[in-house]
Amino acid sequence: MKKMSVVSRLKLEGNGMLAASVFYAVVGVAFVVWMFLTSFPVHVGIIAVFSLLTAYALAMKRGWAVWLVLVVFFTATTFAAFIIYGFVTSNLLLGVGIVVYLVLTCVFTAYVVNKRGSLQD
Repeated sequence: MKKMSVVSRLKLEGNGMLAASVFYAVVGVAFVVWMFLTSFPVHVGIIAVFSLLTAYALAMKRGWAVWLVLVVFFTATTFAAFIIYGFVTSNLLLGVGIVVYLVLTCVFTAYVVNKRGSLQD
C-alpha cells in the first residue's frame, strides 16, 4: 500500500500552501491560548478566528482564502504595530515574537497572493 503525503491528500499545490495553512492554524491556536491567558481581549480573539478561517480556506483551496489572507494581513500589521510600540521596551521577548509574526505574515501573504490562481473560485 502506497503512503500518500499530506500535501497530496489536501490537494495543495506544493509545500508553500501547506506551510501557509499550518502557519495560520498555529497562529490561530496560539492567539486563542493568548486570549485565555490575558483575560479575554476581544481583538486577540478576532485575529484568532480570522487566522483559523484562513487556515481552513487555504487547506480546502477556497477562492475566498485570498480575501481572508488580506484581512489577517491588515489586522496583524495594525496589531503588531501597537504591540511593538507599547511593549517592546518592557518585554523584549514579546517584541521579538511579534516582529517574527509580522515578518512571517508578510511572507505568507505575498506567497498566497502570488499563487492565488491555484485556489478554486
